Amino acid sequence: MSLLGAAALQASASAQYQFANAQLPSGNPNNNSFTENIDFADVDLDGDMDAVNADGGDCCSDQNRIWINLGFAQAGTIGFFQDQTTTRFPAVTDDSRDMDFVDFDNDGDEDLYTSNTSQISNQSNRFWVNMGNLQAGSLGFFTDQTATRWLSLGVNNGSTECSSIAPGSVLGGGGFIDWSCDCVFGDLDNDGDVDLVHTTYGGAFGGDVPHRLFLNNGSGSFKEYNPSCFQLPGTTIANGSPALWAQGTQQDNTTNTTGTQSDVDNSPLGVELGDLDADYDLDFLIGSRNNPPARLFRNQKAESGTLIWRDVTNSQLANALATGADNYEQEFGDQDNDQDLDLYGLNYPGLSDAVYKNNGAGTFGTGQTLPGSGADDNEGDYLDYDNDGDLDIFVGNFSGQDKLYTNNGSGTYALAALPGDGSTTLGQDSCDIDLDGDYDIIVGNDGGQANTLLKNITQVADTKAATMANLQQAPNRAPSAVPTVILVQVYDNCSWDVLRYNTTTLQWQLNGGAFTNVPMIYAGGQLFRGEIPGTLVGTVGYRVTSLDEHGNTGTSATKTYLSDNTGCTGTISTYCTSKVSSNGCVPAMGSSGAPSLAASGTFLATVTQVDGAQNGLMFFGTAGQNNTPFFGGTLCVGGTLFRLNIKNSAGTSGTCTGGYSYSLTEMLAHPSGGSLLIVGQVVNAQQWYRDPPSASTVGLSNGLQFTICP
Repeated sequence: MSLLGAAALQASASAQYQFANAQLPSGNPNNNSFTENIDFADVDLDGDMDAVNADGGDCCSDQNRIWINLGFAQAGTIGFFQDQTTTRFPAVTDDSRDMDFVDFDNDGDEDLYTSNTSQISNQSNRFWVNMGNLQAGSLGFFTDQTATRWLSLGVNNGSTECSSIAPGSVLGGGGFIDWSCDCVFGDLDNDGDVDLVHTTYGGAFGGDVPHRLFLNNGSGSFKEYNPSCFQLPGTTIANGSPALWAQGTQQDNTTNTTGTQSDVDNSPLGVELGDLDADYDLDFLIGSRNNPPARLFRNQKAESGTLIWRDVTNSQLANALATGADNYEQEFGDQDNDQDLDLYGLNYPGLSDAVYKNNGAGTFGTGQTLPGSGADDNEGDYLDYDNDGDLDIFVGNFSGQDKLYTNNGSGTYALAALPGDGSTTLGQDSCDIDLDGDYDIIVGNDGGQANTLLKNITQVADTKAATMANLQQAPNRAPSAVPTVILVQVYDNCSWDVLRYNTTTLQWQLNGGAFTNVPMIYAGGQLFRGEIPGTLVGTVGYRVTSLDEHGNTGTSATKTYLSDNTGCTGTISTYCTSKVSSNGCVPAMGSSGAPSLAASGTFLATVTQVDGAQNGLMFFGTAGQNNTPFFGGTLCVGGTLFRLNIKNSAGTSGTCTGGYSYSLTEMLAHPSGGSLLIVGQVVNAQQWYRDPPSASTVGLSNGLQFTICP
């Protein structure tokens, strides 16, 4: 671009935004804090976006604040905000780094999660519940339920309770001592509710405290997911310890990508979720301020059937790895409109910002350094400020001018002019506050400065509809009460925290008939999740539509699957991990025949490669898969367990020549078998046996899953 062209671009872009601070609350205490971040949601469900401020941050413990948009239900002017903290928020002062709107209890309104730091005093992250659907007339009013939303913190019995948190770190009012700057929610286990990726930077940004994962129990309470069942003696994790929720052992700055080592402690200012490799599960990237590099973790559920993450930083993120104290913060978005998530890296590396393209399989290419970067930037956000259908970038700067970058449509960025006020930005967020069709920005400032509003005055309509090229293909199946789960990647010209409010709908039809609409829920990153009834018989067609706030609707292609009993043998699979025996045997589940009630004796659930001449038994359940510690191995079967008769593995003692087999007829003969094992029921089975030479040691196979056919 010529110098004249660049100047013309900047002159044009400068007309896009102007300060409109009169539309925000003013004065003490409404707007004069140390604000770390902003988030938007329609808390009172009146059709306009309200805002919250995470206050305290670099200063002290302070009251977080809520600003209500005065349009619609407030009978004021849309896009103007009033501070209603004293009536809507709990009176809690804490040292907050971030606030996230999320419907963690699945009741249709937005709750709040606050990330706090124990830098000044011991504090916990907090759960605030929107009481809108629980108490009449209280829509958009919040209560602090931190004490009840954390489950089993510090409890570890080595098998069924596996908190990694030391009991001395658990706080009496709920939660635990930690230093959290950013957390993110998504459906990590694909069960229809949002789970929590909880990151920490450690005391004094030491980067020696582990990040943790917490799974939602379906009612909005959270229990740590720690398949290693390792418990820390204090707040920090030592090299060589199990990596909690990741494969292998903990090793700072590891370059290993095979799963033998992971680095689960560094010093992030931000964490991002997304399906980076198009396998319909959630991966995540954790930044690092003082302990580079950032760490990229790939979800292994689709590959192995086990919910665990592998540190793939050195192979998938090698082009963005830092060598100094940087990799502050990052964002995922489709920069080049090719239906995958690309990366914006703030201070990637040094003080420069850069963008990196995804090759479609989750590997990021060589970065493009953004022009004009190199100062102390603090946060970036995607938005389409000029409504031309691609993702531009707004960057908040801590020590100077905030920046705006315009996308040329293919993911190449140029610096655009932006009005400045010399403020010290720590965070910002964008949304269409006045519903005029373009994206405005509220900027959160440090040092007791007032937060500011950059109003978009472009007046260009948003005509870009969401695209959904990546719709999950459902497999053929046998009918049952278990629904068919469908996931889809949705892309639009907005950030993920605007995208999540798209009205996304799963439409299904049976044998070419009329479509039935089913709401999809936001699952994190760019994923939405929906369910088709499992009892359907015939050819099922399905597609997805997504409606954005500006009235644009995108529709995916239609896919089909067969739901009948002809694919009975295709409903059998293995999953989970076997326990290696004292003799080095790795028992392997398998099967022969079809799990049919009409010929139940011909179906065998088998186990091979077992220690010879050992007694054992197979057990089964109907509550789904499991992946929890059990007798030094893994319990692969969920819910109530039903034991079959003891058998001997035969073979030669001291070798791996033994084996077991059980027929479907034997399972049906169990006292509960005849009532449990009906057509369409999904069954999970696993083998337990004596492991020589110690009579107190046991062997465990992996798991077998099959569906009962007629």
